[in-house]
Amino acid sequence: MVHSAGPPPQVHKNRRDWYNLRSMLPFLWEFRGRALFALSCLVLSKAANVGIPLALKGIIDYFEAASASQMALAMPVSLLVAYGLLKLSASLFNELRDVVFAKVRYRAMRRLSTRVLTHLLQLSLRFHLGRKMGAVSRDLERGTRSVSQILNYMAFSILPIVVEFTLVAVIMLKNYDLVFAGAMFGSVAVYMLFTFLITEWRMDFRHRMNQLDSKGNSIAFDSLINYETVKYFGNEKLELGRYDDTLRDWEHWAVKSQSSMSMLNFGQGAIIALGVTLVMVLAANAVSQGSMRIGDLVLVNAFLLQLFIPLGFLGIVYRQIKYSLADMDLIFKLLDTEPEIRDAPNAQPLQLREGGIRFEHVDFAYQPERQILHDLSFEVPPGHKVAVVGHSGAGKSTLSRLIFRFYDVQSGCVCIDGQDVREVTQESLRAAIGVVPQDTVLFNDAIFYNIAYGRPDASRAEVLEAARMACIADFVEGLPDGWDTMVGERGLKLSGGEKQRVAIARAILKRPRILIFDEATSSLDSHTEQSIQETLAEVAADHTTLVIAHRLSTVVDADRILVMDRGRIVERGSHTELMAMKGRYRAMWDLQQQEARERLEKTA
Repeated sequence: MVHSAGPPPQVHKNRRDWYNLRSMLPFLWEFRGRALFALSCLVLSKAANVGIPLALKGIIDYFEAASASQMALAMPVSLLVAYGLLKLSASLFNELRDVVFAKVRYRAMRRLSTRVLTHLLQLSLRFHLGRKMGAVSRDLERGTRSVSQILNYMAFSILPIVVEFTLVAVIMLKNYDLVFAGAMFGSVAVYMLFTFLITEWRMDFRHRMNQLDSKGNSIAFDSLINYETVKYFGNEKLELGRYDDTLRDWEHWAVKSQSSMSMLNFGQGAIIALGVTLVMVLAANAVSQGSMRIGDLVLVNAFLLQLFIPLGFLGIVYRQIKYSLADMDLIFKLLDTEPEIRDAPNAQPLQLREGGIRFEHVDFAYQPERQILHDLSFEVPPGHKVAVVGHSGAGKSTLSRLIFRFYDVQSGCVCIDGQDVREVTQESLRAAIGVVPQDTVLFNDAIFYNIAYGRPDASRAEVLEAARMACIADFVEGLPDGWDTMVGERGLKLSGGEKQRVAIARAILKRPRILIFDEATSSLDSHTEQSIQETLAEVAADHTTLVIAHRLSTVVDADRILVMDRGRIVERGSHTELMAMKGRYRAMWDLQQQEARERLEKTA
């Protein structure tokens, strides 16, 4: 039984085709001279194409006149040469148009692709946490390709037909009875009306296919990205079932689309056959009555062939244009998505002096119904190390996201050196901060590239020194491919500890004034953790440092420790002071020490 895919996506029901077409103009303006020259070549090509039947008519009329006057037949050399030159010119200008316009098409594709990626990188973290990468990837691919297709159809299908129809119309109206032009272009009008109406009806099938195609691609991407999780739970059949269910719905609509297209093609063929028959009957009757010559009959027949051959593709072109407009609409609606976090109109670069951080009465919520931080106030003095500890869900990692301005607070402010982070440029703010996240994600590139990403202009010696300080240099140099070792998708070829050390090296290489460590050593073994802790202490010696930690043993040397619970600071002080309070911190410390002793006893 075929399952319905549900109602078609509203994104296609509210398209803005003319707006989207106008939005393409800036991408064409760069090569407006080329576009104009290509258009000139198009007109010349079609003029030569229309001239071919006229030359053929002249040749036939010459031989007909010579035969009628019983004169010796001679070769109409000039007409034959003209016929050949027109054939050559039509081909030459057609290919010249293709060559000239190619740069316009592909540059527009390049510009749009770059603009879309730029926009995606500017969108907020909230957008990227909510997106489905597989669907976005497929929409991006189809959308950018659609721009090239629209330009291609306009330059190589629509405009040539319009130019050729115009030239033929002028000749037919000037030289022949109105009934011929009426029959010819009446057939064309009926053909186009039929094509447009049926194609509009069929668009719903294509919309559903696109929706299911993106959904299936997203499921496949998620399954592959989470390959290990799928294997851990033995859910290959579950993932394949979800994927196949989606493709089953896609198949249903694809079959309906193909069946309706066959119906459309037959209807188009029937209209063309009727139109050609009608015009040829009229022409044959005119020849029999002596009002037209045989050359005129051949001319009308040749014009019909020239018009209906491209017209036969008009239905396909129209369908493809509609599909391309639907695909392009996804991209331009994505470009219209406003970034949640923007620089203020008068934002100035961060004036970094000492690097002090201050939270003043901060309230924050990811969703209105679930507040994360409540009237939070604390300070990280310049050059000091402040640690934030607490149970999962206390709001610790949210602090780093607010400092980095991935989100804006609902009330209060986050300040660096007395400057509200909302009033400085994001670029300057983020250049001053180095982050080692708990969940490190690497690029599918070499280890060297991933470390050098912290400062792309760093020398090789600086990259290797950062790796040495992060205790990963020996490991990398022991690999068969050394620094050129590929880390795999999201760094999955490396262990959690190896990825964290790459992230630490990357942060060291960046040389920021402010450092944020979010569970930076959570995936390391005890020996490596001790070495890394010494390195981090050395790196952070002259930096303002915020450490978010679960293991309290990693923050005993902090100048101040903040204990968070449900978005509030419930205790603050040094390790010694907090232990003396015998409150939450002391309870957490005792619990973790007990767990450590139990682990030792099990391994003894």
